[in-house]
Amino acid sequence: MRFTQEHIELRRNIKKFVEAEINPYCDEWEKEGIWPAHEVLKKMGDLGFLGITKPEKFGGMGLDASYGMAAAEGLGHIESGGVLMGIGVQTDMATPALAEWGSDALREEYLAPAISGEQVACIGVSEVHAGSDVAAIKTTAKKDGGDYIINGSKMWITNATQADWICLLANTSDGKPHFNKSQIIVPMNALGITVSPKLDKLGMRASDTAQIFFDDVRVPQGNLIGGEGMGFMQQMVQFQAERIFATSGITSLDKVIEGTIEYTRERETFGQPIIDNQYVHFRLAELKTEVELLRSLAYRLCEGIVAGDNPMELTTLASMSKLKMGRLSREVIDSCLQFFGGQGYMWDHPIARAYRDGRLTSIGGGADEIMLGIICKSMDILPKKRK
Repeated sequence: MRFTQEHIELRRNIKKFVEAEINPYCDEWEKEGIWPAHEVLKKMGDLGFLGITKPEKFGGMGLDASYGMAAAEGLGHIESGGVLMGIGVQTDMATPALAEWGSDALREEYLAPAISGEQVACIGVSEVHAGSDVAAIKTTAKKDGGDYIINGSKMWITNATQADWICLLANTSDGKPHFNKSQIIVPMNALGITVSPKLDKLGMRASDTAQIFFDDVRVPQGNLIGGEGMGFMQQMVQFQAERIFATSGITSLDKVIEGTIEYTRERETFGQPIIDNQYVHFRLAELKTEVELLRSLAYRLCEGIVAGDNPMELTTLASMSKLKMGRLSREVIDSCLQFFGGQGYMWDHPIARAYRDGRLTSIGGGADEIMLGIICKSMDILPKKRK
């Protein structure tokens, strides 16, 4: 995939924004355990950065996935994984289904202000007992007159303490688990919603993550996204957008390698720069090669999306990309941290933050094992179910 000048300018402008409006404050937000989502997203919305692939009718740019990829690369320069994730929830996790299947009235009320940055969104899928096993969720939305009444809870919700609305996956019938779920937009100020204190996480410290409880929460049935019972399918498609956004981490890996090169050139041991050891510069070359291979896979996936290739093939490529992103993050950051020695082990060091933040990639948005299952299914090598 070759970027045009328009792609390059978009990526450059987002990087410029990141360096001016986000990175100078990342250390502060990490210590506070929260980023100012409304403030940052409003600035991004004013510049048109939140609706790059969203319909023009609702304030977006209406551009294809290649521009989304360029934007993700620009955002990859953010020096806090938690802030990057919070922005990704707004652009590529809580809003794709609404943009694709929501009614015009629903999109006008919720998508448009999310694109402008006037409202903060979050996505509610995982529960205490149902993370990767989406079909096992227990939250219910039962019809009552013209409303749904929602009961249940959601766990590990990014942006939870600041969100204005949640794209909620809930059971709307007692049917089969893959056909009884629906996506519903729920205002976070609705009566019956309780948000826990922020969860204390290993990494992504600047991201506010919490559990949300729903106790007889009433919302209009018009807040349904798409058709009732289509929620599982819609969420699987929405996960694909999330897994593509995860490749923003490729830029982060580039930055880790570049920072390691700079440090090992300056730091001397036994009378020579660390980088002059053959193992060190060979290992950095090896890691850079792996990152470039992952970038090629991500670009191939993006090209396929733009071309409208077979959805099943794209699902496999997205799963491969997500799997490799998580595993390569661990390999690159762990290897580079080793070259920083004791400095890299300090809590406030950028490589230590990257080490903590990067670990989530193999868990969130579908664990490595789920990605492997999808890939195995495409290869027709899963064990056959016994009768």
